[in-house]
Amino acid sequence: MAAGLDPTLTTAALAALEAALNSALALDPAGQQQLGRLAGSTFAIECTAPKVNVYLQPAADKTRLLGYYDGPVTTRVRGAAADFAELAGASDPAAALINGNVALQGDSAPLIELQRIIGQLDLDWEAPLVTVLGDVAGHQLAEFLRSSFNAGNAVSGSLRRQLDEFIHEEARLTPPRLEVEDFYTDLQSLQQRVDRLQSRLDRLRKRMQASHT
Repeated sequence: MAAGLDPTLTTAALAALEAALNSALALDPAGQQQLGRLAGSTFAIECTAPKVNVYLQPAADKTRLLGYYDGPVTTRVRGAAADFAELAGASDPAAALINGNVALQGDSAPLIELQRIIGQLDLDWEAPLVTVLGDVAGHQLAEFLRSSFNAGNAVSGSLRRQLDEFIHEEARLTPPRLEVEDFYTDLQSLQQRVDRLQSRLDRLRKRMQASHT
């Protein structure tokens, strides 16, 4: 991404990518429907070096990509292009996010959902950008956007795995399936012993009543 990229060219490139994104969504009705549930949200991906801002606004009919937006933002992700690339390739993305230079502001849940939906699309990031910006700038902008979404997917997946491990192994809030099955087996066995004991007590009670008559 060349320094001082013409904002007019950036807008044209994002318009081309927007058309490609909506074409991919048209082939994925389920993804389009899921993305529609995020309507009204605005996601900002801000690159500080080189400076490029991209704003994504999902909708049920057409998702928009903007190079400039001055309204309220649902979730903002900010960092240098190299930071996004490093985060996307990190072996522990969650730790890299905490210790790295990529900043996340706002509600992370809609962003994770957005990344999941777009990550499932068969989207050619590079072709529409190269057509407008040329090979070098188009490739670099495509790499930045691709790594931005890949980084988000990696982080959300890592966080989910860490949360799952914590819940199952440390917090023990949700016992593993085998533990649940063993518990119910023991409970069933205990119930059978209680039933047998109750039957013995009933027989003993009847004998005592008979001996007093």
